[in-house]
Amino acid sequence: MYTFIKIIHMSFAMISILGFLGRGILKINESPLVEKKLVKVLPHVIDTVLLASAIALVVMSGQYPWVEPWVGAKVLGLIVYIGLGVVVMRTAKTRQARIIAFALALVTAAYILMVASTKTIM
Repeated sequence: MYTFIKIIHMSFAMISILGFLGRGILKINESPLVEKKLVKVLPHVIDTVLLASAIALVVMSGQYPWVEPWVGAKVLGLIVYIGLGVVVMRTAKTRQARIIAFALALVTAAYILMVASTKTIM
């Protein structure tokens, strides 16, 4: 069961990041597609599955953020990633600010993936 949930988690992590990549590009280019209901709702569904699978994995493995530093690093990275995503999608006043936040969010996502794959903080 653990392996199945891990596959779900990893798959939805990639789907989530690719979705953010697409939505970020749409937002930076001021595309009206970014305002479509499906584009606004689907990320929440994907991220709910991602979060639920993460919680299940943590509980099943006992690798809690305060016990395993790499899990804590992923959680902190996720908080930064979400904050930058909010800037990209909602609060940035200029295209330049949106682009910078978008690039930083993608770097943060890469860090999270690296920590997850190596199980080290770096």
